Amino acid sequence: MTNHLLKVNSLETYFFTEFAVIRAVDGVSLEIHTGETLGLVGESGCGKTVTGLSILRLIPPPGRILKGKIIFNGTNLLDLSESEMRRIRGNKISMIFQEPMTSLNPVFTVGDQIMEAITVHKTVSKKEARDKAIELLKLVGIPNAQYLFSYPHQLSGGMRQRVMIAMAIACNPSLVIADEPTTALDVTIQAQILELLGELKERFGMSLIFITHDLGVVAQIADRIAVMYAGRIFEYGSARQIFNNPKNPYTKGLLSSIPVFQEEKRRLAVIPGEVPDPSNLPGGCKFFPRCYFAIPKCKNGEPVFQVEEGHWSRCIRWKDV
Repeated sequence: MTNHLLKVNSLETYFFTEFAVIRAVDGVSLEIHTGETLGLVGESGCGKTVTGLSILRLIPPPGRILKGKIIFNGTNLLDLSESEMRRIRGNKISMIFQEPMTSLNPVFTVGDQIMEAITVHKTVSKKEARDKAIELLKLVGIPNAQYLFSYPHQLSGGMRQRVMIAMAIACNPSLVIADEPTTALDVTIQAQILELLGELKERFGMSLIFITHDLGVVAQIADRIAVMYAGRIFEYGSARQIFNNPKNPYTKGLLSSIPVFQEEKRRLAVIPGEVPDPSNLPGGCKFFPRCYFAIPKCKNGEPVFQVEEGHWSRCIRWKDV
């Protein structure tokens, strides 16, 4: 994994409302290599989904991408026209959304929607598109072709998510952004979806950005992890580095809150307070008001320190964590 498929530099995405400016993504930098899975983790409201939507340039008004670069296969996506971006979306970069029931169109059959995902980018006959749709359903674990004629509400949550995955991989994209794809599913189906994503990634050589608030899930699938807080990346490194040697108080707090099955009962650790309002962020380190390691100097800023090769932390006290 030496080739940079995607490199995001100093990305800023703000929402300009009537009452305030929402700094949803505030200087995010990350990269993903060909064939790897990057876990983008953090609490709700940290800017993870907006980061994914920014990569695809799907930010609705009053949101705007103010600055930064999104380099995909050597091309800055922010320099492309909207028509050029439409050729990228779904074809080279696709997205699996959190709740398929709100993403699938309720008035069209599953088959129609998968076939549309194919025909919008490929010049194929209706029969070829239907055959491809049947093949895709088989790939995602729905072998009965009769489901092509089903409507979304006639399928279970797990099957709807499999349909979303089929649509996402319809054109063999280089990168798939999966936004909380297992959150609404029970643990058994969740495990099946994670296994399916891993198999498809290996089969097609895709890269995957897996957005989640659940570090337990990301431990099963990610090669590298970016921990996001208040619109910024607070820690970045390989899965081994993040789980075995966390060097940011926020990352450590998230890891401590994961339930561990053991004989002795223990109270789960919690991070006090809540994610700050993105329209009224505190000065200095954004995690300062909730941090057990905070000292007065933390109010001065958020410098980034390299812990080791490929591992860095946005914390002046990283050595003490």
